[in-house]
Amino acid sequence: MTTTEPNARQAPRRVWLRRASMAGIAAGVVAADLGVKAAAETFLAGDGVRLGPLWLHLSFNPGAAFSLGADGPAWLVPALAALVVAGVGIYAWRAGPAASRLTRAALAMLFGGGLANLVDRIGDRVVTDYLDLGWWPSFNLADAALCIAVTVLVVTSFRGTDGDRHADDVAER
Repeated sequence: MTTTEPNARQAPRRVWLRRASMAGIAAGVVAADLGVKAAAETFLAGDGVRLGPLWLHLSFNPGAAFSLGADGPAWLVPALAALVVAGVGIYAWRAGPAASRLTRAALAMLFGGGLANLVDRIGDRVVTDYLDLGWWPSFNLADAALCIAVTVLVVTSFRGTDGDRHADDVAER
């Protein structure tokens, strides 16, 4: 037996655990977003609710971010969204296990937010939005997860390292 053999045996388990944690985060984002969207559709009929600078009211976006593509063919936005979500999912599956915790969480949030909006869009080809700041387009929890994830990924990419890698991960390189 060599000294690297235990690490070789632990590696598949570590990869599985990291992918499982990413799947859990993504599933949590999807479940929370779809649950809040269902509650918003039930309770925010009419004028909605004002909470200081935040206005909770229903709106429906047939386009992508900032209503891009809303005037295009009905199949275009869902098809492009499905391609992007699939691409993010494949990238997260492949790159996630070697990434830092922070990057894994961001990739999972990116996939979960995109998937939640895609699932919401399936029935009626619109995404339900319910948060409005007055100076920014209406958005939802999935959109917030997407923005946070992209911000984390951009910031960690500028740091020149992958953030909070564990010492044993660095030693394996």
